[in-house]
Amino acid sequence: MRFSVWPSTAQSWEDFHDVAAHAQQTGWGGVWAADHFMPSTPSVDRRPMLECFTLLSALAVSVPRLRIGSLVAGNTYRHPAVLANMVATLDRVSGGRAVLGLGAGWQQNEHTAYGIDLYDIPGRLARLDEACAVVRHLLDDERSEFSGRFYSLTDAPMEPKPLQQHLPLLIGGGGEKVTLRIVARWADEWNTWGRPEVLAAKGAVLERHCEAIGRDPAEIFRSAQVLVDLDGVARTYDMPNRRTYPTVSGAPSELQDVLGGYVKAGVDEFVVPDWNLGTGNARRDALDRFMEEVAAPFRTR
Repeated sequence: MRFSVWPSTAQSWEDFHDVAAHAQQTGWGGVWAADHFMPSTPSVDRRPMLECFTLLSALAVSVPRLRIGSLVAGNTYRHPAVLANMVATLDRVSGGRAVLGLGAGWQQNEHTAYGIDLYDIPGRLARLDEACAVVRHLLDDERSEFSGRFYSLTDAPMEPKPLQQHLPLLIGGGGEKVTLRIVARWADEWNTWGRPEVLAAKGAVLERHCEAIGRDPAEIFRSAQVLVDLDGVARTYDMPNRRTYPTVSGAPSELQDVLGGYVKAGVDEFVVPDWNLGTGNARRDALDRFMEEVAAPFRTR
C-alpha cells in the first residue's frame, strides 16, 4: 500500500511546505492539495487558503520526488480545457509526477462569493462526465474534437503534452448511481472518504459499473482517507471545511487492523490529512509515529 499526506491549504506556504518536505524525507509516497478558496463555515470564511494549482507548481520544484495532485479540483471553477493545459504543464515542471484529481464541486459559499454557477447535483455530474472527456482528449490526442451539451473542442491543440505518456485522472466521490459510473468510464484512480467497510461496499458498486461497460475494475487504482487519531487522543480538529469527517482512533496495533481492512477492500493508497495533527514538531512527530508504528508493515513504496 502507498501512503500519502494531505496538508491543509488553510495554513501558510511555509507550514504546508514543511509537511511536504518532511513527508519526502521520511518515506511517504505523495502529497495532495485541496481545491478551495475559503472555508465552508461562515464564522471562519475570512481565513486564508492557498490556491491549489499554484501551490502544486511550487511543490513540483521544491519537493522533487513525491507524487503531487489535486484532491480534488472542482470542475465548476475552471473550464476543463484550461485545467488540462494547467496540469500538462504541472506534469512537465514536476518531471512526470502529477495526478489530476477532479470532482463535480460542492461548496456553495465559494460559488456565491465569486459568482460561479454551482448548478444542481445532476447538472454538476453531467458536466463532470463531459469534462473528463475533454481533459482526456486534450491530454492524449494531437488535435481534439468534442461536441457535448456543455463543452466543445474544435481542432483543439494542447502542447506541450504531459511528460507522462498517460497522465492519471483521479475522480473523487462516492455517489453510487452516477459518480461511480463516471469513475468506471473515465478514471485511472478513484478516491473517497470512508472506513474500510465503506470502501468495500462502494468498491463492489464500482465493479458492477465496470462490468456493465466491459472494463476490468483492476485497472482503477483506489485511494481513501480518514482522520487518524493515534492512541485515540482527543484533539481539536483544525479543519479547512467544517464537515463531518470519518475518523479512526486507537493504538498502533488497532490502526494496523484498520489498514488491513483497507487492503482487503482493495485500497491501494491510504491518505492521511494533517488537519488534526497539530503544527510544527508535534505534527512531524505524529506523521513519523504513524509511518513507523502503523504503516511500516503495509508499505510497498
